[in-house]
Amino acid sequence: MPATSPTRTEALLAVAILSLVTAAVVTEDASATQAALAGGFAAGWAVLLLVARRWTVAALLATGAGILGYYALELPPVGVAAPAAAILYVAAQRGRVLPAAAVGGGLLAVSVAARLIEGDDISVVIGAGLGSEAALMLAVIALGDAVRNRRSLRAALARQAASAAEERRREAARQVEAERLRIAREVHDTLGHTMSVVTLQSAVAREALADAEPGQAEAALAAIHAVSGSAMAELRATLGTLRREPGPREPAPGLTQLGPLVEGVRSGGLPVELRLDGAVDALPTVVGSTVYRIVQEALTNVLRHAHATRAVVTIRATPARLTVEVVDDGRGSPGGTGVETGQGLRGMSERVALLGGTFAAGETADGGFRVSVHLPLAGVPA
Repeated sequence: MPATSPTRTEALLAVAILSLVTAAVVTEDASATQAALAGGFAAGWAVLLLVARRWTVAALLATGAGILGYYALELPPVGVAAPAAAILYVAAQRGRVLPAAAVGGGLLAVSVAARLIEGDDISVVIGAGLGSEAALMLAVIALGDAVRNRRSLRAALARQAASAAEERRREAARQVEAERLRIAREVHDTLGHTMSVVTLQSAVAREALADAEPGQAEAALAAIHAVSGSAMAELRATLGTLRREPGPREPAPGLTQLGPLVEGVRSGGLPVELRLDGAVDALPTVVGSTVYRIVQEALTNVLRHAHATRAVVTIRATPARLTVEVVDDGRGSPGGTGVETGQGLRGMSERVALLGGTFAAGETADGGFRVSVHLPLAGVPA
């Protein structure tokens, strides 16, 4: 809401009006009565000027009426433009250009008519007095309007700058949030899969030792060692990104790591069939990494929740589209385990959405569970 209290400029203009009338009274050697009346009018104009920011048009009209009353009482002449200039400037500055022009024009018209009635020569009235007073009124109105436009422009630029700064802040916050979600997905996928494999393999090792089968126990412990080492490497890479450490990063897991991933699940006792169809070796890096994480999380869910006896991973690539399916013959969607609403499926869905694909997960007709993903390949950078 615009300020309504008088400014320093308006206070100085009020002082200027008082000084103008005082000088006229002294110059004309006015009587005490005339001096008192002139001072009263000057004080009134000054007060109207100080309240003009709140009641602009009312103050403008009252000032014009006061100037006419001033001359009706035949007080020391001060012209019509000089006492009106301050209020015309303030009115124009407040955006009341037309009312200011109307009042100024009305005062000039009354002044010309009065002087002609008194018998002044028309050439003198129009050529000298009217020209100079009209020029002064036009100048102060134009100045007030220019000041208003300049202030409006500065306010608009300030709003634009504030809006741009706020948008940059929001964009930075969005980027931070996106990075936080990405890291959360990476840590969840890495640790979730690793811990599932470690749990299964440790159970296998325990049973093997109980049955006096050291070879099987050794294989299970080797699998634990391998998957733990891989998880540690991925976590170190993630932490290195957070710390902005220099140096090479571990490459993002892709389709070339699907073989060891599937083999690790098989060693845990779940038969997994991997079917590759099409030019899957030529997929963009970001697509390959997404597919790896989806398969990893899907197989982790099978190990943890499904109690399946078999799983099939199918990856089909065409020039325009990639399809990924992970199907098991377990117990479908187990209520209350968090598979449907937990971080795993949510993370898969978010990964697919980032690439503009579609994601679906649900029970199969025979009671198992299917994860299905479709990713567009056209336009994805290599």
